[in-house]
Amino acid sequence: MRNFLIAIVTLLLSSAALQVQAQGKTWKTLSKITFKKEYNEMMGFKVDVPVFSEDVLAMDGKTVDVRGYIIPVEGYKGHKEFIFSAYPYNMCFFCGGAGPETVMEVFANEPIEYTAEPITIRGKLELNADDINRLIYALTDVVKVEEDR
Repeated sequence: MRNFLIAIVTLLLSSAALQVQAQGKTWKTLSKITFKKEYNEMMGFKVDVPVFSEDVLAMDGKTVDVRGYIIPVEGYKGHKEFIFSAYPYNMCFFCGGAGPETVMEVFANEPIEYTAEPITIRGKLELNADDINRLIYALTDVVKVEEDR
């Protein structure tokens, strides 16, 4: 009986580890960027401009699954447009806890209800290296992925 329990626990732990690894793969790839300083006419000074790696460029325009956290904004109740983060609110880019490659703009087909728990979404990835008023990643045509429990 003891060996059976050990086998079950081992199976569950390895399954959970594989799931976490798969969920973090998109964010890990999206983190493969560098930045260069370029003068911005509108701002009147140099700004950081992302330089996307080949791995990131290969994802541009592709449908991807991303697991992360909805970042609440004032009045958020379940919107079609929101910010999505690899990290919870207290650790995200806007709190100074991570870089700009850890957040993305989301444009969903249907409203997605706020939760403090991580969720998985699916959509078309768009890269942005030109518009300093937007985030460097956007996900369009987004749907929430129902997860097996």
